[in-house]
Parts: sequence; structure tokens; C-alpha cells
Amino acid sequence: MTTINPARFQGVAVPRIPQSPPEYDTAAQEQYSNVLRLYFNQVNNVINQLGAGVLVANAINGVVQAPAVFTVSTLPSATSVGAGIRSFVSDATATTFASIVVGGGSNTVPIYCDGSNWLIG
Repeated sequence: MTTINPARFQGVAVPRIPQSPPEYDTAAQEQYSNVLRLYFNQVNNVINQLGAGVLVANAINGVVQAPAVFTVSTLPSATSVGAGIRSFVSDATATTFASIVVGGGSNTVPIYCDGSNWLIG
């Protein structure tokens, strides 16, 4: 998995929204739009830096990680990773939600760990 340090992304601050005047004012509306535009541009830049795809928070290491695609035989033990961890496998034999993932097929599916098993979903 690719490890990303979340400290790199602390530069996005909550925008300070200007107070609206009692009556409609084009300049005030433009200022409001600019504040939101700048904020969402910053958020978009962070998302682009993190990369495409699903992101999973790893509470143990305090980092954000992009899930790797495994084959079932290369998955770490479900009891060692703990409940809540998510990833993908590329060789599942089934696609049935919440069933235990079995390798040897050709289905790429998302999986999650319940602390004992890797399950499809």
C-alpha cells in the first residue's frame, strides 16, 4: 500500500465566509463566490495529491493509505490486520456480498476484514 503522510495536507483551512449585506450586492456576492472557489480549489488539490480511488484511514499508524489489490493467497491474515480494514482482490471466485472471499477466480472485488475473515463487500 502507498503510505501518505496526512501532515502534508493540513494547509486547507476552513473558509472565512463574509457576512452578507442586508440587500443584494454584486460585489459582496462575487467576494463570497471567490472565497468558496478558493476553498474548493484547495480541497480539490488535496484530493488530487492523494490519488484516485478509495482511501482508507489506518488508525494504527495514523496515515491515509490507498488500498492495494491482492490475490487471495497474498492477503495478510485477517486476525493480524483487525476488523474494518478494506482492500481489493483480483481473483475472487464469487461476488456475493458478505461471503468469505475465496481465490482462484477472475473477479476483482472490494473486501473488508471482520477481524476473523476477509469478506466480499
